[in-house]
Order: sequence, then structure tokens, then C-alpha cells
Amino acid sequence: MNSQIPVWELMLMASPLVQAVMIILILASVTSWAVIYRKFVILKRSERRAVDFEERFWSGADLGQLYDRSAAENRERGGIEAIFEAGYREFSRLRQEKHLHPDTLTNGASRAMRVTMMRELDRLENNLSFLATVGSTSPYVGLFGTVW
Repeated sequence: MNSQIPVWELMLMASPLVQAVMIILILASVTSWAVIYRKFVILKRSERRAVDFEERFWSGADLGQLYDRSAAENRERGGIEAIFEAGYREFSRLRQEKHLHPDTLTNGASRAMRVTMMRELDRLENNLSFLATVGSTSPYVGLFGTVW
């Protein structure tokens, strides 16, 4: 005869330690999927904004007008738009000072853009270490629960 025990019954018959391991794995899975979904939404939004800004940037418009228009919009800026704004803002600030060498202007703008780029990368890479940790430890936690 083919008698199968339902999965829920197996879970209820397991020892408390094994049940705790299963709960931990389920929570890690649900949290991971929530992080993955949030990352997907953030990356799609960032990609869309980057394409929109790139079209405006390469349209031949004056960079000052592009900066003013971008700064006037009351929304969260990120990605290449934030990098452009940081560079242009620093360039404009340094240009106001007299007797600066042109290399100083470009180096200052470049430095501001690099700092903003690192912040944007940090923002986009947020929670990736959590996913890496869950992905690398879950098999061992599951194996522990199975062996126990």
C-alpha cells in the first residue's frame, strides 16, 4: 500500500530544534524574497531614470539649464543624475573663485562626481551582503536540521 504522510504532519512530529531550524529557513527565505523584490524595483526605477536623464543630457541642451531643471524638480535624485548634479555644482562653486587653474576646476568636479558615484553604488548594493550570507549559510543550516 502506498501511504504517504502529509508534510504538515511531518513538520509537527519533528523535534523542537528541527522545527526551529525550519522556521529560521522559512523566515530567511521570505526576507530574501522581499529584499530581491525591493532590489528589482529599485534597479528598474534607477534604469528608467538613467535612460530619461541620458536622453535629456545628450539632447544638446545647455548644461546650466539641465542642472536648473533637474534641481527644480522636487523628487529623489539618484544615479547618473545625482552624479551630474554633484559635478556641476562643484564646478560652478569653484568657477566663482578667482585665479584657479582649469585643472583645479575639473579635478574638483571629478572628485565630487566620484564621491557621489560611490554613494550611489552603496545605495544600490545595500542588503546584498544579507543575500550572500543567507545564500551561503542556508544549506548548512538545513543540513544541520536534517542530520539532527
